[in-house]
Amino acid sequence: MTTSSHPVCLITGSATGIGAACARTFAKHGWDVGICAFDDETHIAAEAVEADCRAAGARTLVLRLDVTRDESCVAAAEQMTAHFGQLDALVNCAGTTRFIPHADLDALSASEFTRTYDVNLIGTFQMIRACRDALKASGRGAVVNLSSIAGTAGLGSSVAYAASKGAVSTLTLSLSRALAPHIRVNAIAPGYVEGGLPSRVLAAEKLASVEAHYLKTQALPRFLQVNEVADLAYFLTALAPGITGEIIRMDNGLHLYA
Repeated sequence: MTTSSHPVCLITGSATGIGAACARTFAKHGWDVGICAFDDETHIAAEAVEADCRAAGARTLVLRLDVTRDESCVAAAEQMTAHFGQLDALVNCAGTTRFIPHADLDALSASEFTRTYDVNLIGTFQMIRACRDALKASGRGAVVNLSSIAGTAGLGSSVAYAASKGAVSTLTLSLSRALAPHIRVNAIAPGYVEGGLPSRVLAAEKLASVEAHYLKTQALPRFLQVNEVADLAYFLTALAPGITGEIIRMDNGLHLYA
């Protein structure tokens, strides 16, 4: 094991969407990156992200990770430190949802609630716990969690999703206190992001309807881009040593009308 000459970041959910943008952004800024894939399909996408990161000069590692399994989280943290010799940051982008009307309580089963919480909340916690010792040893350890405006305004794809993201925000506050002063913990709460999770779970017609709705209900009639979220994640990780315990809304002003 050799210590990397560059800072090192592990990014969950980094085969697609915001996570992939984070991997590319950190690589562009001189970081080495761990890129996580859930299955064979996402592994192919992760390899494409890896190629981009290597082209930017980063050392990389593609890992298989299921954040709902604690042993998988621990294995990912161990693989990172074995490969790079250190771990300086963790960005938790792994997430899931299904679109279920909020008023249709009967359509939201206990199993769907549990599935959503297992990935979005418990997976986030398990990854932070698995990486805690390495982040502490770094001397600059930082965690960025992906929450959502859904969690602060009760909006979004389902009640389960909104509740899980609200819990991620609360988890961020709790762990920023519990892990201080060695590890900073912050969260980003985006609004609708073009190329984000909805684009991977909705059919084209439904996606167009959702996008039209957001354009009419935000102060700024535009879509957030995955690179914007990635840039904020990088800022919180690398350029904001005095910021911890913050949940930063990034939603084109959607919260102003929620």
